[in-house]
Amino acid sequence: MPPFAGSKPIAHGFHMDANSNIVTIDVGGQLFQTTKQTLSLAGSKSLFSKISNSGHVIPFIDRDPEIFSIMLSLLRTGNLPSKAKAFDIQDLIFESQFYGIENLLINSQSNPSQFDAFNLEKSSVLPLNGRDSPTSISTTPYGSLHVAHGSKITSFDWSLNRKSTILTQFTAIDSLLALSPAVAAAGATDFSGLQIVDLDKGFVKETLNWENVTRSGSTVQAIGASQEHLFTSFESSRRNSNCIMIYDLNNSLSTVTKIGHYEIFGADLDSAIPATKLQWVSSHNLLMASGSHSGPSGVLGNIRFWDIRSGNVAWELKEKVDCFSDVTVSDSHLAMFKVGVSTGEVFFADLRYMDVDTPWVCLGDGRKVANGKKEGFGCRIESHGNQLFCSKGGNLEIWSEVLIGSLAKRDIGMPDRMFRKNMMGRAKDMGGFRITNLSFGGNKMFVTRKDQQCVEVWNSVRGV
Repeated sequence: MPPFAGSKPIAHGFHMDANSNIVTIDVGGQLFQTTKQTLSLAGSKSLFSKISNSGHVIPFIDRDPEIFSIMLSLLRTGNLPSKAKAFDIQDLIFESQFYGIENLLINSQSNPSQFDAFNLEKSSVLPLNGRDSPTSISTTPYGSLHVAHGSKITSFDWSLNRKSTILTQFTAIDSLLALSPAVAAAGATDFSGLQIVDLDKGFVKETLNWENVTRSGSTVQAIGASQEHLFTSFESSRRNSNCIMIYDLNNSLSTVTKIGHYEIFGADLDSAIPATKLQWVSSHNLLMASGSHSGPSGVLGNIRFWDIRSGNVAWELKEKVDCFSDVTVSDSHLAMFKVGVSTGEVFFADLRYMDVDTPWVCLGDGRKVANGKKEGFGCRIESHGNQLFCSKGGNLEIWSEVLIGSLAKRDIGMPDRMFRKNMMGRAKDMGGFRITNLSFGGNKMFVTRKDQQCVEVWNSVRGV
């Protein structure tokens, strides 16, 4: 039987008195009453909007009345009722799509504001096809996930239902950035060009290249984005030059400008370290670009903050003593954080005082020395909300800023800012293989590990 059956008496259909605000609805033979105001919350394109705007009998809906009652509660409160836990999430998704209110379901289940860093637990594991471990992962704000593993990209929707796995031209994908739930930018360090891939239909929409002076191919070292721009770090296939290209996300990825074009001259390798991490710093309207390499004198690197409007470097740090294994910027803290590749210690630099000679402040005990053992090798560090997440081998640390108190106390020698470390998760969830990727979407954290063909899902809110 189709969802909409033939006409019925008023008692068995949608009925709205022209002078009444009460709406009576028959769903699968069960009557429900609500108000026009409640129905209008569904949006103009939903089935509820048609009901709200009509003043006559409408054929009844042949759908499950129990799930309809859940959808009605979602409309009324913005949240799913506790009885929704008895239903499979996919059943709720299908019904929300039928009524045109899937966006409300997404918001109730994957709202980023529900992320609770101190209550994260590993809730599930997403297996991947094949033998390749994830090399890069990327999320959208409401939690849909793209995973690069080998030459493939596997996508999951916001409810973590597998959508598709596509095969790309890359031998192995090194950089991946979600542009939407259906589109991603992908690149590799051994394959020329940045590809914009439609993950639903499985084809390359566009390939972006940097035309370098040697006319050799241009491989992708990193990808980043702001609300308006896509940033790509390119290196020539001969590895003697690099740059950062900026594209307009709102204008068919047209080229905006090129910044940071460097050439290697002779044996001066430090003159052209390509950026291997790009991060937009919205609080300062600057692009953070960082890169490092290992040479005869140890690991060396640089961190540059670019003003993309002028093409000039606003700040630059040259890392020589305890270069970073990874670095990130937190708009919430107005600070930059790094993990020292030699000591494995976490450091921060206040963005308000970047002009000082030594901006880094150690958050650990400060007693470790850079002994060349690379204790921080492979560590990852990412900021999300008001917290900082740092991987140490197979474990995760969470760093939070502590409120110190009155200004009077600071005047007698107390530091301006203090951060405290906590270990994350339950003992059974941690340890083991080294963590290789961290990403955040909706109310979830996603973790991958070396030699594991899966993605761990850490959830701070128990969903249905």
